[in-house]
Amino acid sequence: MSDISASTPRIGVVGLGAMGMGTARALFDRGLSVTGCDVSEPARRAFEAEGGRCVATPAELAAHCNIVLLVVVSADQVEQVLFGDQGLVGRLAPGSVVLQCATVAPSVARRLGERLAEAGLEMLDAPISGGAAKARSGQLSVMASGAPAAFDKAAPVLDAMAATVYRLGDTAGVGSSMKLVNQLLAGVHIATAAEAMALGLRLGLDPDTVYEVITHSAGNSWMFENRVPHILHGDYTPLSAVDIFVKDLNLVHETGRELAMPTPVAASALQQFTAAKGAGFGREDDAAVIKVYQRLSGIALPEAANDPGEA
Repeated sequence: MSDISASTPRIGVVGLGAMGMGTARALFDRGLSVTGCDVSEPARRAFEAEGGRCVATPAELAAHCNIVLLVVVSADQVEQVLFGDQGLVGRLAPGSVVLQCATVAPSVARRLGERLAEAGLEMLDAPISGGAAKARSGQLSVMASGAPAAFDKAAPVLDAMAATVYRLGDTAGVGSSMKLVNQLLAGVHIATAAEAMALGLRLGLDPDTVYEVITHSAGNSWMFENRVPHILHGDYTPLSAVDIFVKDLNLVHETGRELAMPTPVAASALQQFTAAKGAGFGREDDAAVIKVYQRLSGIALPEAANDPGEA
């Protein structure tokens, strides 16, 4: 555990969704000074209810921090947070560190590092993985690259938010490259888990038994074990939405095209997530990709249990 003293950096977390909220709370629990930032008033209220401080815009956040975590969804959102009319750049003190945690193309991450350096800021290309529960417990994996000085400044933050920090190089882009490999596997594994469960249901197998057997057999994966319970409970509350994997697997596809490298298995998974989005499930949990098979083959999916308090 890093020493937390009066000189501990002041941290801002932009994006209080499932991952960002969990990370902000984990940092706060470790005694760090944390200010949250989100356009959503309910998200801000939720963090404030636990004693945290919140602001509505990155421009307001700049005065409260010298280390900022960007836990947003897309490159477009990163661009607005940093360089938009209410952006951080030009308002953060020189030498502040930006931890860019969103999944973006490696080329985007490299350019962001260059632009922030020109503005007198440091950047860690630091995508995160592990899910909402590990974010809340400070047990994420961080795939990071950047200058040693930036790692040194961010050390208390990384220590509090992650079980493992992979230092992958001194320049931006390497962390995002590794995250892209992870997202290829994650997306394929979710789509495959959904297909496997759909096949089991179509064969007339009991879904809970399928889960029990597969999680103790060679066909198991972390994503099968983590996502299939959402299907079993009929709960598609978005911890990570279908839309996320439409975006991330498309990044895999585009990067493969840039490299003249085919990614046919990822492309197949992308089509399944795209079909789920087209059917109206884009904002549901990514396990809702199984609903594509429900539409195609008429399988009956488990339904959410009724709240015993309801009429």
